[in-house]
Amino acid sequence: MLNTDYRDNVLTVFLSGEIDQHTGQTLRREIDSCTEALRPHLLCLDFSNVKFMDSSGIGLIMGRFRQMSLLGGRLKITNLPDNIKRIVMLSGVQTLGVLV
Repeated sequence: MLNTDYRDNVLTVFLSGEIDQHTGQTLRREIDSCTEALRPHLLCLDFSNVKFMDSSGIGLIMGRFRQMSLLGGRLKITNLPDNIKRIVMLSGVQTLGVLV
């Protein structure tokens, strides 16, 4: 179950643990379900408690960016630990309009 906060049309999802192929699929389904139901203007993914992320995490970010774009909203990723921030920056997602 996701830990979320929704207020002022901003949905914040607090991610934790490891994001890999297995957990990424579950997270995608749960986040998509929340965003479809609430249709926030901004989806904020908070990575402060994420210890490990592989390329599946980049896929998670890209997919939520696409979903939010289709809903007319934006995606922001926050509180990236240094090791994960390095992966995110190397992927170039910030050049697409993801707020980092």
